[in-house]
Amino acid sequence: MRGYRITRERLGDLTVAVVVGVITVLAAVADDRAGPVDCALIVAGSLALAAHRTAPRAVLAVTTAGLLADVVLAGPAAGLAVPVVGAVHTASRTGHRGTAAAAAAVFLGGYAAAGSATSDIVRETLLLAGWFLCAVVTGLADRNWQAYLRQTEQRALEAERTREEAALRRAGEERLRIARELHDSLTHSISIVKLQAGVAVHLARKRGEEVPPALLAIQEASGEAMRELRATLEVLRTDEPTGTPALLVERARAAGLAVDLTVTGEERPLTATVDRAMYRIVQEALTNAARHAGPAKVSVRLAYADGDLTVFVEDDGAADPSRPPTPGIGLTGMRERVTALGGTLAAAPREQGGFAVRARLPLGEAG
Repeated sequence: MRGYRITRERLGDLTVAVVVGVITVLAAVADDRAGPVDCALIVAGSLALAAHRTAPRAVLAVTTAGLLADVVLAGPAAGLAVPVVGAVHTASRTGHRGTAAAAAAVFLGGYAAAGSATSDIVRETLLLAGWFLCAVVTGLADRNWQAYLRQTEQRALEAERTREEAALRRAGEERLRIARELHDSLTHSISIVKLQAGVAVHLARKRGEEVPPALLAIQEASGEAMRELRATLEVLRTDEPTGTPALLVERARAAGLAVDLTVTGEERPLTATVDRAMYRIVQEALTNAARHAGPAKVSVRLAYADGDLTVFVEDDGAADPSRPPTPGIGLTGMRERVTALGGTLAAAPREQGGFAVRARLPLGEAG
């Protein structure tokens, strides 16, 4: 994109230089002074304007020398000052206003000396002096305006960065507060339930009694709840992925879920935000499949393209297209992550049965 912008700017500069050259040559033709040498000097001085972005002082020197030489050779003509006025303006705009003013003074002195001391030459010289003064002033004003725009843009970027940092800090503080509340309230209660269930199971076995299935279920469920709560607290405290999609798939297989992982396209490093979003999407989709799909086969596919990464998670479970599920916290959080990155998310039952999640994440440059 940057190379395209530079090429377009250079093409625009060349076009302007050609237009200035054509106008100046036509003015010379109208004054019956379009000899080969005249045209060569005019064309050389005008086309030099195309390089004003990279070498403004060199362009000013070439344009002033070329057009002044034509003035000395064939006599004064106001039209010959057009390319020089343009060179003076561009030099002043790039910060060389002293050099621009000196070049204008040299051209005006040569212009006045090349003509006869008549009122017409004096009037033309004063008129051209006004043009050159305007060129220097407008160049300086344009430079100041561009500097103001850059400062304004920088301040806007800084303000946006500050807002983002403040929002991230507040979000982190809120996650820590929630983690503390969950730890203080739920962890203690679940630990008590697990402990009491364990004691009851131990006493029943010690007395030789049959352990009630409900009691075993309570003991197992409380242990699982403790593990899930610890994992949730870890997520709230860090909000960072603790593995890779491949590791998530392996865990799901170990838990009895039939899962396949496929990666297509050229795999590449991801930014932290995209990597985190991909991980959470796969994690949430596999969790939902394990909870709601029933005995099902799940397919996870990561498709890398030039500008985006698409995450597909599909199952052939019990979801029915005629009864779309109500989005819960998991799907809502998934959609918020994708939207924050400028991507798109589709999560709905498939026509052939089962559920499908499709998330497209724009890829930035990995830091």
